[in-house]
Amino acid sequence: MRPESARRILGRMAALTALLLVRAAGADVLPDDRADLFYSKYSGGGMDITGESVLVRKKFTENFAVEGSYFIDKVSGASIDVLSQASQIKDERKQKTATVEFVHDKTTYTAAYIESDERDYRSNTTSFSLKQDMFGDLTTLSFAFANTTDTVGENNGTANVPIVAWLGHAGSKSYDIDLSQIVTKNFIAGVNFNVITDQGYLANPYRSVRFLDPGNPKGYSLGSQVYPDTRTSTAVQIEGKYYLPYRAAVTGSYRYFRDTWSIVGNTYELDYTHPISNIWILEGRFRYYKQNHANFYSDLFAYADEYRFEGRDQDLAAQDNYTIGAKATYAFLPNGWKMFKRATVTLDVSRVTFHYLDFTDIKYYGLQSSPGIIGGYQPGSEPLYQFNATVFQIYMSMFF
Repeated sequence: MRPESARRILGRMAALTALLLVRAAGADVLPDDRADLFYSKYSGGGMDITGESVLVRKKFTENFAVEGSYFIDKVSGASIDVLSQASQIKDERKQKTATVEFVHDKTTYTAAYIESDERDYRSNTTSFSLKQDMFGDLTTLSFAFANTTDTVGENNGTANVPIVAWLGHAGSKSYDIDLSQIVTKNFIAGVNFNVITDQGYLANPYRSVRFLDPGNPKGYSLGSQVYPDTRTSTAVQIEGKYYLPYRAAVTGSYRYFRDTWSIVGNTYELDYTHPISNIWILEGRFRYYKQNHANFYSDLFAYADEYRFEGRDQDLAAQDNYTIGAKATYAFLPNGWKMFKRATVTLDVSRVTFHYLDFTDIKYYGLQSSPGIIGGYQPGSEPLYQFNATVFQIYMSMFF
């Protein structure tokens, strides 16, 4: 089973962490050799996901480096739109990543391969990127391409005795252009343009649509989701970082997203970074995201097969969410020790509040809406769904 919302948040944070770790040095100098240990935990919306990973990076010359990582996440529970038809689940995903990086003059070439495997889902991604410093290192221009192939299945058995039926394949291509500019000695601006094209089996087989059914004592029945087999999404992000006189920095960003399913999303984020001596780095952030629903989404359809495409996945619903996070990095070996040049440990905690604007909480069906009122919540009249999630990360980096 694939709990997309939770794994997307956890995956996005883990990917951002890895990106920051790998790109700690200038564009024309490869980062130091390092080894990292990473642990994360997501709790919210009926889901508990833990992740563990190890990463090792090695330079063979001043121009060539390789990197490998191994990541395992374990999921238990069931999200709200899965509880209507499935019991709680336990699953495990294993992901292996290999990266090579080569620097020539002011140009950095990177190639990576990612293999991800779980009982009912297999994914392989190949990516390439090129980064060029220009105009006295004041401007950096990057191009990236990634190609992903997925095999989608459904477990019709149990967690202990899986019976997997493979349903189809999906493919995704991602194109990125990134431009950053040092505007003044205190201000850096950047813009990113991203296009993703998806094709194939794009639905989640564990989630269902709900439609009115007078013949059912509940007043509704469940049916299979039917998604379009193509999707193209476009996103533009602008970002600015300003360095304050006392070594701190403030970063603000805005991201606009739009896809061919008529989803439009807006993301606003503000970050503050404050170093203390050469030992501590403290960070705080606030993020706000809002989107409308997909054009084939409905919380409750009027009847079975009302439209050609139908979905009730909570990820397609209109929603907003707020994230408040804090991070502290401690350099516990600032002057090195034996073979290690330095070492750090980082603790990162985020709290996310989700509000759904047209996705109801099906657990309230039939429950009494208020004291003295005869009858309970009827289909489609249940309260809107909302929940809080906590994301906890801790990782240690040893540089050598």
